[in-house]
Amino acid sequence: MKNLTALSRRSFSKVLIAGPWVLRGQQAPPRAHIKIDTERVIDDIDPKIYGNFAEHLGRCIEGGIFAENSPLSDANGYRRDVLDAAKKLGVSILRWPGGNFSSNYHWKDGIGPRDKRPPRLEMAWGTVESNRFGTHEFLNYCEMLGTEPYICANLGTGTWEEAQQWVEYVNSSQDTAMTRLRKENGRGDPWKVTYWGLGNEIDGPWQMGHRSAEDYGKFALEAAKLMKWTDPNIKLIAAGSSNYTNGIDWIGWNRTVLDFLKTHADYLSLHMYVGNTANDFGDFLADSLLLNERIKITEGVINGVMSGQPRSRKVYIAWDEWNVWYRARGNSQRGRNILEERYNLEDALVVATFLNTFVNNAHIIKIANMAQLVNVIAPIFTDEKRMFLQTIYYPLALFANNTKGKAMELLVKGPTYPHRTFGEVPHLDASAALDDRTLVINVVNRHRDQPVETDIELEDKQFSGPVEVSEVNAGDIKAENSFDSTAVKTVQRSTKAEKSLLRYSFPPHSYTMLKATLA
Repeated sequence: MKNLTALSRRSFSKVLIAGPWVLRGQQAPPRAHIKIDTERVIDDIDPKIYGNFAEHLGRCIEGGIFAENSPLSDANGYRRDVLDAAKKLGVSILRWPGGNFSSNYHWKDGIGPRDKRPPRLEMAWGTVESNRFGTHEFLNYCEMLGTEPYICANLGTGTWEEAQQWVEYVNSSQDTAMTRLRKENGRGDPWKVTYWGLGNEIDGPWQMGHRSAEDYGKFALEAAKLMKWTDPNIKLIAAGSSNYTNGIDWIGWNRTVLDFLKTHADYLSLHMYVGNTANDFGDFLADSLLLNERIKITEGVINGVMSGQPRSRKVYIAWDEWNVWYRARGNSQRGRNILEERYNLEDALVVATFLNTFVNNAHIIKIANMAQLVNVIAPIFTDEKRMFLQTIYYPLALFANNTKGKAMELLVKGPTYPHRTFGEVPHLDASAALDDRTLVINVVNRHRDQPVETDIELEDKQFSGPVEVSEVNAGDIKAENSFDSTAVKTVQRSTKAEKSLLRYSFPPHSYTMLKATLA
């Protein structure tokens, strides 16, 4: 050793740092460092960020949630296998009846005896709506599922009075024509639904009842007044941005809508779907950075508009439609068997990065709804006799059932890769939550080919006992699930930590949840 030249000493030190990979002629895996200080809290995680969405679209409700006369359904027509899978998914809030469908849905068509309900031409998706699944069926389903209902009112072709009477029918305890009608239809006690949407995607020219931001703001304000006068305890979600087409002022839309609704709306809804049309794994996995950018911009708009309001008056973001959606879309998507996206591993990884982003913005994101629940761009897929869980089911279930409590602010340092829009994208995308002494760390490794060796360090606590590991992965990023095989699922094992340090190698193209107990 003493006889090594200066050059050879430098070379030997590189071998010591890089490890045995250099000796074998291989490149060392990238390394990263995650630091966690449990006193650095973003905010409480609202469980409603793990919500879902059920629209009268394709086979989401008819043939999915609801299948009358099927041997798989109960006496009321609800498919038992789908209900069980939805329970295990941990759906915290369920949005209904749309979506585009809601902009021409007149709720009185969906109450009373099923055989007497009028079939209507359904113009959003090109079918005939039977109306056999209506307000009672939806709210009864929510009770069975144990989830919070979220009703989106028709502010497209609907009226202020129609929206007000729907709140009265569902929530009022007083003796009125609407509550008598509810009782005649078999429901004595009100459901007391808290969350109500003020229309859907009114900024989109594809929407029935599309308006300018100013016209929508004025119209929605009057509906909001009537709805809150009927039940002051309800929370209202204003229709924010869904149209990000080049040249569209989506930021201005949100600002104008909030100018009108800042004293009545409790949430501003945003929508976003992403896809991999270019078949570029790295670019696709960076979509959550765009999501985060839009969250931050909208948070700034909200803060600006609300600056003159009392500090107790808050408006949050409800990201009430989001998912991967690009294969099954286009003008040909009309009829019953539509929007039936089949998901692969890379889609599941994008879903996990979106969930990380919601957790990391827990102070402003208080509702999020994956679209949709069954068959239509959905984590659950059925035919007349069978059901399987799509790849995107697994990250959502892991988050919903485990990532609770307080969102932690993380320091993540590690390798990056170049991106044409964002400059550098971190290979590791992470979030963490602390619930009493339970720490959950969610990590997506965006590297397609290499593991990332990571030191996870607690700044002010120590680990206690084994660490549970749940991994969603497969050998191929294009791996899909089907009725006959489950290529992508959650695999569980355990690892160990020493005092305040946990060393873990996150496999390539993976989502991993680490669940630990703190001393």
